[in-house]
Amino acid sequence: MTDQINRVVLAYSGGLDTSVILKWLQQTYNCEVVTFTADLGQGEELEPARAKAEMMGVKPEHIFVDDLREEFVRDYVFPMMRSNALYEGLYLLGTSIARPLIAKRQIEIAKMVGADAVSHGATGKGNDQVRFELGYYALSPDIKVIAPWREWDLTSRTKLIEFAEQHQIPVSKDKRGQAPFSTDANMLHTSSEGLVLENPWDEVPDYVYSRTVNPEDAPDVPEYITIDFERGDGVAINGEGMSPATLLSTLNEYGRRHGIGRLDLVENRFVGMKSRGMYETPGGTIYHLAHRGIEQLTLDRGAAHLKDELAPRYAELIYNGFWFSPEREMLQAAIDRSQEKVSGTVRLKLYKGGVYVVGRKSPNSLYSEKVVTFEDDQGAYDQRDAAGFIKLNALRLRLLGRRDQ
Repeated sequence: MTDQINRVVLAYSGGLDTSVILKWLQQTYNCEVVTFTADLGQGEELEPARAKAEMMGVKPEHIFVDDLREEFVRDYVFPMMRSNALYEGLYLLGTSIARPLIAKRQIEIAKMVGADAVSHGATGKGNDQVRFELGYYALSPDIKVIAPWREWDLTSRTKLIEFAEQHQIPVSKDKRGQAPFSTDANMLHTSSEGLVLENPWDEVPDYVYSRTVNPEDAPDVPEYITIDFERGDGVAINGEGMSPATLLSTLNEYGRRHGIGRLDLVENRFVGMKSRGMYETPGGTIYHLAHRGIEQLTLDRGAAHLKDELAPRYAELIYNGFWFSPEREMLQAAIDRSQEKVSGTVRLKLYKGGVYVVGRKSPNSLYSEKVVTFEDDQGAYDQRDAAGFIKLNALRLRLLGRRDQ
């Protein structure tokens, strides 16, 4: 027995899984389905999703294909990047940061069309079900959520294809039989999981990579670029001003060409299991290191070290789906406050999978060559001051040492 649902907004890609879900929702809940397809810069043509939804009986006015690229980078990727967040020290959170925006837009559409439920195609094993649904409930506490993978008996790709064929749902030829791995993509990254990647001892086959050339095949000559920052956000590459999405897209091309941003990771999912994934974050990897480069000049030690303490907690909140939580917003406020003077230019060398900060300058620099120089500092720093500083810091250690001798 299912709850009475009149209208549901489905996060719809147009692929096999969500197309089957569309038909399954119509059948199981006898409800009207509204489809929402987000353009987050995944590099795929999205208009076929509109045509496919209409073919499956969705009213044209209930098919939403929204370009969210600028909002994605401006309001989600850049704020996250200000924190230098890395989940488990390595992962730049490319999938995690896209989910709250999708959830937000789904809820907005649900309110526009008077829907009483939302639905997604995430499985019951992964993190995305949590991320989507925490977003839904934060923004619309009483919304009904339908997660077909937790309800239906279509437990394999073979069964999905059989269901699709029974109901005249077009199936892409490459979806017949077992696909070699599962992918998710947006402007920040592409993730690949499953099947050929499930044994963590086996090296990732080169054909899995879609966003970067093999670093061994990258140009034999390094390339230098500059990124300008204002208040912690990138605003220009090589002196040319760019919107957030354009800037990230341009960095993606640099990263692709030089084989930058590949990550083979065994991570701890929020639901408790370990999973092995391959992530490609070409532009994001360059941007992350550049941002740290400008912070080296402009952040005070206390602020910089506190940020580094906060970053793992912030990253875990994003990974676990708590973008809309008060604790994430509190951390964001502190992080954004730290970025007020983080402006300047970073010069980077890109070479065969590597990104190297080779220069940085800022009108707000705290670096004083006069103080730090090994040459005559003209009295800018009195080295004799260090003796008292050291003795005070050593006092407790000396007391301990005398006691324990």
